[in-house]
Amino acid sequence: MQQSGGNKRLMSDINVTPFVDVMLVLLVIFMVTAPMMLQGVEVTLPKTATKHLKTREDPLVVSINKKQEIYLENQAIEIKDLEEKIRKVFEYRREKEVLLRADENVPYGAVIKVISRIKQAGIEKLGMVTEPVE
Repeated sequence: MQQSGGNKRLMSDINVTPFVDVMLVLLVIFMVTAPMMLQGVEVTLPKTATKHLKTREDPLVVSINKKQEIYLENQAIEIKDLEEKIRKVFEYRREKEVLLRADENVPYGAVIKVISRIKQAGIEKLGMVTEPVE
């Protein structure tokens, strides 16, 4: 049997159209779901005029809400357990960096107690999270 047309070559180009279509769909899905993934402790931050903090790794976030409840990321924690938990989290990290989010109505003394526990855990960098002044 002979092929008609004689000199046909196989096409070896990759068809990227389906790949691009899938990537665009994934991009749209992530753009829609990313804002929904933001969650945390409800805190009214004080407003200040400061610069953004540049970090290499994701810092650990400690929050204090207006009821003076302390949260390590999104987990409620007692102040007596804070130092030990922070030590365990940073046991294998090079950058020991914590961000403190405190409601603007929390008494100064409560914030200082938390800062003291964080420093006792051996944290070198402690940042205070605020909102920019409009």
